Amino acid sequence: MSQMQHTAAEVAVVRRYRYLAIGAGALLILAIALAAILFLKTRPKPVAPVVFKPETVAVTRGTIEKTVLARGKLQLQKYIDVAAQISGQISNVDTTIGDNVKAGKNLIEITPVTQPGRAENSRAQLAQLKAELAGQQAQAEFAQLQFQRQTQLKEANATREDSFESSRMAMFSASAKVDAVNAQIQQTEATMREDEAMRSLTRVSAPMSGTVVSLAAREGQIVNANRDVLLRIADLSKMTVQALVAEEDVTRLDPGMIAYFTTPGFPGKRWSGKLRQIVPLPAEGSGQQGKRTYYTVLFDVANNGRELMSGMSADIWFVLEHSDNALQIPAAALPARGDADGSYHVGVMGADGKVSMRIIKIGIHTADSVQVLSGLEEGERVVLGAPSLLATAPAPAAQGEPAAPAAQPAQTHTGSGGT
Repeated sequence: MSQMQHTAAEVAVVRRYRYLAIGAGALLILAIALAAILFLKTRPKPVAPVVFKPETVAVTRGTIEKTVLARGKLQLQKYIDVAAQISGQISNVDTTIGDNVKAGKNLIEITPVTQPGRAENSRAQLAQLKAELAGQQAQAEFAQLQFQRQTQLKEANATREDSFESSRMAMFSASAKVDAVNAQIQQTEATMREDEAMRSLTRVSAPMSGTVVSLAAREGQIVNANRDVLLRIADLSKMTVQALVAEEDVTRLDPGMIAYFTTPGFPGKRWSGKLRQIVPLPAEGSGQQGKRTYYTVLFDVANNGRELMSGMSADIWFVLEHSDNALQIPAAALPARGDADGSYHVGVMGADGKVSMRIIKIGIHTADSVQVLSGLEEGERVVLGAPSLLATAPAPAAQGEPAAPAAQPAQTHTGSGGT
């Protein structure tokens, strides 16, 4: 009996250990499965092959120009400031700002500050002098007759010497008095002419045909001769553009070159003219205390529509080089440096997608575009970026083969264009 109980106990222990082993095995299998799932989820994915596809742009035709940029303002090209020529009081103003006037038109009248009755006094004095002249001429004729008679008597020894000399002196004295009265008459007449001229200056007339652009005269105003400016007349059919050009750019400008500008008041519209003058002295306030130096450059522009006004601001382009219908490519398609002969190597993509290097000659070179003189045809596609990138680009991996690691090109800097 006891042996049977002992055997049953051993069987129970074996069975317990068997269950523990089975549970431990299941836990181990579960742990391995979880680890495998975690590994599969977190392992790095295979690197896809990198295929280099260069960016291209077509060769086009169009206008290209190289310019110098500047800013400036419009000013009157021809104007006259009209001042009072006599002192007095303004009695009438027959114009206003904006009036178009013809040369010679009376615009302002001034009452001069003169002594009352001066003209009448001058005329009376002249009449008196003329009457006095008539009396002196009569006396001079009588003195001359007396002298002739004394001369005849002296020849006949019928008169005394002192009587002869007295008659001669009387004749000369009478003639001198006539000359003195004539001088007084001339002086009086000159004074009268001056008064008449002064009276003509009381009427201020337009010295040129044009438009009244400013007016400072008011009726009743007291003005001083040659000091007070009454109005300004300007010819608005032409304006002058005053540009401020930096010292590093002004040396590239020459009189006669084309310039054009735009102004904020007329978006999208531009005016053009020819450079007239480069002022050789620095613009006022520039080049001092470390400031940049600018020079004043002037050119004229037609203003037939009277759209432009003095003081308007302008964005200005001075044309250094210009070409119409020129082959051109973006400046980004050129490498930073060219060959010694001035040619450049650019990448050209063919119809089959393959890129080949091409030698080109260039003309006008700006910051954005480059004129192509030879080496390319319209419609061809050039590769943007430095040609060195094309040489280091990896080829696409063959089907089923591992992709070669992509080359890491050094960073390059493309030239900014215009010089």
